[in-house]
Amino acid sequence: MASGSAWVMAETYDASLSFFVDFLASERRSSKHTVAAYRSDLAQLGAFLRDKQGDGAPVTRVDVYLVRQWLGSLARVVSPASVARKIAAAKAFFRFLHRRGWIAKNLSADLASPKVRKPLPTFLRVDAAREVMEAPSAESPEGRRDRAMLELLYGSGLRVSELAGLDVGDVDRKNATVRVRGKGNKERVAPVGRAALTSVASYLDARGALVRAGTPAHPTALFLSRRGARIGVRQVQLLVHRYGAIGAGRADLHPHALRHTCATHMLEGGADLRAIQEMLGHASLATTQRYTHVSLEHLMKVYDGAHPLAKRGA
Repeated sequence: MASGSAWVMAETYDASLSFFVDFLASERRSSKHTVAAYRSDLAQLGAFLRDKQGDGAPVTRVDVYLVRQWLGSLARVVSPASVARKIAAAKAFFRFLHRRGWIAKNLSADLASPKVRKPLPTFLRVDAAREVMEAPSAESPEGRRDRAMLELLYGSGLRVSELAGLDVGDVDRKNATVRVRGKGNKERVAPVGRAALTSVASYLDARGALVRAGTPAHPTALFLSRRGARIGVRQVQLLVHRYGAIGAGRADLHPHALRHTCATHMLEGGADLRAIQEMLGHASLATTQRYTHVSLEHLMKVYDGAHPLAKRGA
């Protein structure tokens, strides 16, 4: 139970939401993207409730029927995946309120999420992945940096935010590993292949020349922009689009597709699912198991195109 002053502050929906957002950021250590998405979704619910109940209505007046009305209005204009995300946000919020005694009943138990069919991960063939890796020029500091980034995204299966957050000291070239700060600020150690290690070493030799003359470089960041700042997620995304178009004819290639490609190729090469889960930092094995469906789909295409019995329709 919160203190008396906190109770007064948390009487309204907006005050409760403010407490919840602080909880996500400080105690749960959720990612900035998760916090922003939950805040946005729950602010939409708050606007709906104000329209129905007026400004300043106490959070105790929120009931499951009002929440279902809100979800019903959304179902006509947004995708099932978006509705599922908003339900997840609402459930987490109401669990938070109930555990603190700010509402008498946990409304999350009465909210059912729609079934959402997740699309299979996008991945590249081995030869296409190799062409993307080789697309940057080795003659310029930018090209060396970009090759090193691509090799780590594909070779170690990093998320783009993890890549952008790397420091120089995170890459252990002696033990061929990289220390990664993943979702929820959790750390893990991932292996780094020979090609990626070679590319990182080549880039580090040119790191100083990458930054414009007279511009101070970030003291610890591994990957820098020309301005000397830590490279941003959006910049990495644009570079992957560019090299995807050059190397594989895929201008829509995104960094997460290289992560998917890493997992799929490892699985096809005989890697254990648990090992892939640990390497990618998946909280649930179910997330990693999606790649078994990708590999099976790939196997069936090869079978249909190559096996004589498949051609006969036998």
